[in-house]
Amino acid sequence: MRAEAFHLFVVVMQLATAAGILLFWHSAGRRNFDEPWRPPGFAEHERAFRVPDTVTASVLFLSALLVLAGRPLGRGLALVAAGMLLFLGIIDLVYLRRTGLFARERDGVAHAAIVTGVLAVAALLLVRYLPG
Repeated sequence: MRAEAFHLFVVVMQLATAAGILLFWHSAGRRNFDEPWRPPGFAEHERAFRVPDTVTASVLFLSALLVLAGRPLGRGLALVAAGMLLFLGIIDLVYLRRTGLFARERDGVAHAAIVTGVLAVAALLLVRYLPG
C-alpha cells in the first residue's frame, strides 16, 4: 500500500473505531446484561468502561482531525490513543478469558471480534506513528 493510501487508511480506521466505540455505548446503555450465564458483577464491570472508552474515542477523533490538518500534535495523540486501546484491550482480553466469555455460547465470537479489533487498531497506530 502506498504511503499516502496507508496514511488515509489509518485516519479512516481511527474515525471508524471512534464511531464504533460511541455506537457500542449508545446501544449498550439500553441493555441490562442480565443473561444468566454472565458472571456476577458483569454489568458493573462493563459499565465502568463507558467513560474511558468515551475518552479514547474522543482522543482518536481529535487525533484523526489534527493529522488530516497536518498538525504534529495529531501524531502524538494517535500514540496516546494507541496506548489507551492497548490497555483497554488487554483488560478485556484477560477478563473475558478468566470468566469464560470467549465461549461461543456466551457471545464469544462478538467478544473476540471486539478485543481483536481494539488491539489491531492499537497496533496499526503504533506502526503508523512511532518514529523510525
